[in-house]
Amino acid sequence: MTQWIKIGALTDIPRLGSRVVRTPGGNVAVFRTENDDVFALDDRCPHKGGPLSQGIVHNKRVTCPLHNFVIELATGEAVAPDEGCTRAHPAKVENGVVWLSLRQTVPAS
Repeated sequence: MTQWIKIGALTDIPRLGSRVVRTPGGNVAVFRTENDDVFALDDRCPHKGGPLSQGIVHNKRVTCPLHNFVIELATGEAVAPDEGCTRAHPAKVENGVVWLSLRQTVPAS
């Protein structure tokens, strides 16, 4: 069962911008595209941990503000030639409200 957390109104997130949600597992950046699609990623670039929430959103990607790594918003994967991945979280909009689901991770034993 997926548990959804209400983030707020879609209009609270600027177009081509983001909002940071503080969670027990770390900060999650919730992004809004020009077409009002929403995506959520851990707020850490896979390169050197830069704050993706402060990056430039373009199409369905974000460019890290530190070293210009480009990250796919849907998957968290770096765009070639860059390598790496940040965790993506399910996000959706219903009736103008943004919802976020935080995936539970189990530490390796």
